Amino acid sequence: MTPIPYRVRSRADENRECSTLHLAPVHGPLGTPRPGEFMMMYVFGIGEIAVSVSGVTAAPDTTLAHTVRAVGAVSTALRDAQVGTVIGMRGPFGTGWGLQDVTGRDLILVAGGVGLAPLRPVVLAVLANRAAHGTVTLIAGARSHDEFLFGAELRRWSQDRTIGVKLTVDIPVQGWSGEVGLVTEPLRRLALRPGKTTAFLCGPEPMMRSCSEELLRKGVPAGDIRVALERNMACGVGWCGHCQLGPLLLCRDGPVVGYDVAGPLLAVREL
Repeated sequence: MTPIPYRVRSRADENRECSTLHLAPVHGPLGTPRPGEFMMMYVFGIGEIAVSVSGVTAAPDTTLAHTVRAVGAVSTALRDAQVGTVIGMRGPFGTGWGLQDVTGRDLILVAGGVGLAPLRPVVLAVLANRAAHGTVTLIAGARSHDEFLFGAELRRWSQDRTIGVKLTVDIPVQGWSGEVGLVTEPLRRLALRPGKTTAFLCGPEPMMRSCSEELLRKGVPAGDIRVALERNMACGVGWCGHCQLGPLLLCRDGPVVGYDVAGPLLAVREL
C-alpha cells in the first residue's frame, strides 16, 4: 500500500487531453506489469488513481509508460507532469489480457479513444513475436483524426504486414481519407474464423457491448471476447469495494473480464 517513487523520464503529448509519461524507479523497480494490468499512480498532495500500463521497457533499465487523459484533479496533474516530477506508484494490479494463453489464435483488438492505451502493449508484444499468433487486426476509433493516440506508431503499424490496422473517426475533416463512423462497421465487415479467434476490447462500455454482440453474431464464443472494465479503483487490492460490479471487485477480478462474465453484468439496468 506504500507508494514507491518513480520519476518522469520523458513525456509526449498525444492530443489536447492526453499525455504519455515514461517513468523510471528512483530506487528499485516494482514488479513488471503484464499487458492489461494497471498501476495506482499517486500525485503527492492531490490524490491517487488507477491507470493502465501502456508500455514497459525491459530490465535492467525498466521504465513504465502510462497514457493519461485529463478528466479530474489527479489525472490533470499527471497529464501535465513535467520531466523530473516524482510520482508515487503501487502495483501492478488486476488481470491482464492473457496474451500468453492465446498462442496460435487470430486476434482482434478493438479500441475506442483512450482505450487504445491498454491495448498498445498487446500490439508491441505481437510485433516482437510475430510467429506466436495467426492474423492480427486492430480497429481503432476516435472523435477526429487528431485525437488518435500514438499517431506515429499507428502509421508504422499500418505499414506493417503483421497487423491489419483499420481506423475510423466520428468527425471527418479535410484530408481524412479513412473511414467515418463507429468501430462496429469495420468489425461487421471483417471475415474471421470464429473458433480460432480471441477479441480484446477496450473503450466506452456501449462500444464494447456493441462490438461484443457483433462478435457473438459472427460465432465467437463469449468466453473468447475479453473486455476491459473501468470503475473507481480506489485501493487496488479489493478492500474498499468502490469498484464493485455485481460479484466482481474489478481491481482484483478485472479490469480484463471475459464477456461470458461481463455481458450479464453490463446488461443490468439501475432503477
